Amino acid sequence: MKKTVKLNSKIPNYGGSLTTMALVNQQKATNKILIGVPTTGLVRIEWVMSRYGCVIPVNWSNGDIFQFYQAGGPKGYVVADARNICVEYFISNGFEWLFFNDEDTLLPNDAFLKLGEYMKEEKYPVVCGLYYCKGFYPEPLLFRGRGNGYFDKWKFGDKVEVDGIPMGCTLIHRSVLKYMYDNSEVYSVPSQFGPVTVRRVFETPRMSWSDPESGKYNSQGGTEDLPWCDRIIRDKILEKTGWKEVAKKKYPFLCDTSIFCQHMDRSGVRYPGLGYRNMKQYPGSKLEAIEKKKGEYRVSGTHGCQF
Repeated sequence: MKKTVKLNSKIPNYGGSLTTMALVNQQKATNKILIGVPTTGLVRIEWVMSRYGCVIPVNWSNGDIFQFYQAGGPKGYVVADARNICVEYFISNGFEWLFFNDEDTLLPNDAFLKLGEYMKEEKYPVVCGLYYCKGFYPEPLLFRGRGNGYFDKWKFGDKVEVDGIPMGCTLIHRSVLKYMYDNSEVYSVPSQFGPVTVRRVFETPRMSWSDPESGKYNSQGGTEDLPWCDRIIRDKILEKTGWKEVAKKKYPFLCDTSIFCQHMDRSGVRYPGLGYRNMKQYPGSKLEAIEKKKGEYRVSGTHGCQF
């Protein structure tokens, strides 16, 4: 039983009255969620405004880690290494949830409110927001299957189950990452303090081989997010970590499309920008209904949407 202290004259009263006395709670804050930000070290003000403009849920506790990477050079970290360093810090410090918010992904200002509900419900171990790829014609980064393009059978505001997601706005439960961490190769990355040991939870796919029958040389590359998703499904990690109902699903990852982010390039151009109204997912959606009622865009500026 913990020793308790009564509010009486034995407690030092430095202010002369009880109303001016400060009582300090010295218990450690709950490590509920770690926000990991893989970054080159240069972020635009729009990202800062979206990240720190998010509404913080009541009684919220979070930590932040900004891990630097360099997109194309051997002097820094590739994105997978930056994520693995975030995971190392996450595991070592006992956090329950890890949320990746990449430096080019602008959150809507109600993102943490919605993510907080998923953390309380604990129905899905992996939840992501919606954003589009950068390009002349942006496409949503939601996938069912591989090599067949993006999944398009949804409307803005829907909750969509998929088997492939990006990592720029993604919430992951500790049980999944701990299993992957314990069963991943140990390797080291350089730092200003010397080599740092991490686990290869995330890996950038890079393979090349020669086919002796055809005489052709083949190569394969890409980003670290889909191989991470494939590993979870292939190795039945959800079932092994106690998420048995979700493990039964063909598409075990949840995308909440109401957490609608903008994907921004170095020059500040956002994708899809205000062009989302031209997307097939807009007509008849919850977002369209709200915009018609309010007579304004809900996806604008730096804060994304609220719907």
